[in-house]
Amino acid sequence: MKRTPWLIFLMLVLTLSWTTAGFADDSWKTVQGKNKLVVGFCAHYPPFESRNLKTNALEGFDVDLGRALAHELGVDATFVDAEWQGLLGGLQKGDFDVLITCMSKSEARASNVNMSDVYYELPDVIVVNQTNSDIRAKADLKGKTVGVQLGSGSEQIIDRMGDTFKDVKKYNYNPEAFTDLKFNRIDAIVVGYAYAVNQIKTTPGFKVVGEPLAKAEIVMVMKKGSDALTHRLNTALATLRANTVYDAIQTKWLEIN
Repeated sequence: MKRTPWLIFLMLVLTLSWTTAGFADDSWKTVQGKNKLVVGFCAHYPPFESRNLKTNALEGFDVDLGRALAHELGVDATFVDAEWQGLLGGLQKGDFDVLITCMSKSEARASNVNMSDVYYELPDVIVVNQTNSDIRAKADLKGKTVGVQLGSGSEQIIDRMGDTFKDVKKYNYNPEAFTDLKFNRIDAIVVGYAYAVNQIKTTPGFKVVGEPLAKAEIVMVMKKGSDALTHRLNTALATLRANTVYDAIQTKWLEIN
């Protein structure tokens, strides 16, 4: 069938309209419309996010940062506590607008997502019992039983080290690993430095040894194509860094000296 020029033009217009509608980025308009930023995270990782044992209130670096970002955007912040392993799936389903949950670029990269500018660099370190004199550095982990949290950047470091260990025990959450370390069921844990310091402050008897194994770049994570929201959050983050609000939050939760 011969197509006239006007018919071809009409088909092009319709195709362009459908494509534009199908890929329209309404990520920021959605947040504006409901007047709240829904933040997904897993409240089992102090000092970044956890529940206060006395009040049950959510607290931590990511909580304060999320609230400050939402304030800068002119909306409220709502936090949804979810299982770590289900966060990225929940993001894709639309359960959250953004994940602010100490998630590294390497942890998020396996999924098709948008990532913000880096908002913190987190070293991964080796933790042992205070009385342990056998493990002083990475090389001393050879032939030892090491614990690590499932789905974490620390797990990726352990996996890259190959067959170095006698055994690797993987836990749903870090507190389980620290309990096993306390009772000498494992020899060491690989974990983020901020979490290790928090654990040592609250439960003495552990120590950090050796140099950091790696530094993880921590980012906010959004659904793929959420460019408008990503831009807004990056701009807000830059403002918080410039006006010292970010510094105050970091000092409050992540000061290690």
